[in-house]
Amino acid sequence: MEDFGNINILVVEDDKEINNLIKAALNKEGFNVVQAFDGMDGFAKYKSMNFSIAILDIMLPYVDGMEIMKKIREESVIPIIILSAKGEECDRITGLGFGADDYIVKPFFVGELVARVKSNLRRYISFHKNQEEVSTLKKGNITLDFNDYCAYKEGERIVLTAKEFELLKLFFTNPKRVFTKMQIFESVWNEDYMGDDNTVMVHIRRLRNKIENNPNKPEYILTVWGIGYKLGDVE
Repeated sequence: MEDFGNINILVVEDDKEINNLIKAALNKEGFNVVQAFDGMDGFAKYKSMNFSIAILDIMLPYVDGMEIMKKIREESVIPIIILSAKGEECDRITGLGFGADDYIVKPFFVGELVARVKSNLRRYISFHKNQEEVSTLKKGNITLDFNDYCAYKEGERIVLTAKEFELLKLFFTNPKRVFTKMQIFESVWNEDYMGDDNTVMVHIRRLRNKIENNPNKPEYILTVWGIGYKLGDVE
């Protein structure tokens, strides 16, 4: 069993059977699980203590999962995994667009959820372990600050999710390299590529909307047609 240390996980799911199943599986792996069964209570519990990851159902009483996620993203880059009975592509894109790091469609195998939790935590924790070793990285008008895990454009903070931060870091640390979607996915998600181009494309589009002066004419994240993406010629 991997030792992730003292990890608090928030699970907001109104189906008590599913919520309890998730709690039992994660407790077995050594995680501390805080349960909530509606959106209002879920956000209140998020504000009451420090969490390293949140698992949110979309359809919740009082406040839905998307709204909770937007509120969390205003102040935190912790990984967020969305649970949904909706498996349509547009629903996945909406979830990722609002700031989710992962999206799991019901019904699901609890073992898969545990694996996704661990995968997201590994990436999140690894960045924080390296914060003291790396200070800042600057390209053009954008600076990545590893001390506070944030990005700044002309001194103004840009709120990025963990995945968006990792994407930008990948391009900034490899300024001359062209990445295929498969290479991006396997580097940022740290998982085997299953041919899902949409995941990468949605995150690239969301990142462009945050960092580019004109997302339709990007200067930082350029499309290399037929291959993938690269960093623009910014100094």
